[in-house]
Amino acid sequence: MARWLLKTEPGEYSWGDLERDGRTRWDGVTNPLALQHARRVRSGDEVVVYHTGSERAAVGLARVIADPYPDPAAADGRLVVFDLEPVRRLARPVTLAELKADPAFAGFDLLRLPRLSVMPVPAGLWRRLLGRAG
Repeated sequence: MARWLLKTEPGEYSWGDLERDGRTRWDGVTNPLALQHARRVRSGDEVVVYHTGSERAAVGLARVIADPYPDPAAADGRLVVFDLEPVRRLARPVTLAELKADPAFAGFDLLRLPRLSVMPVPAGLWRRLLGRAG
């Protein structure tokens, strides 16, 4: 099982929207590296949902419930989507500022490649991030 961080603009689709909907199709990924990552996502993988924009914080945990498949809304067959469901809201958001202040996250893609919307989270950083969330 892999672990991923998915970024979303809360004004477009937020953690609260995922909680309300109970599941969603994760789409809109067009960056070539993010698409490579999205193609590796598998059902059962764990996800931390991260709000971009003015919030800039990890806010919830989700689970992938469908392997990647071609985006039915896109003419470009290279674009993929996958489905996920909420697991739980984090006890407290973990901000980008907190992650930047922690040397353990120095090489993490969230800090190195800020425009990347799908990225793997190594096991050690996953535990550290969840520890910060309480």
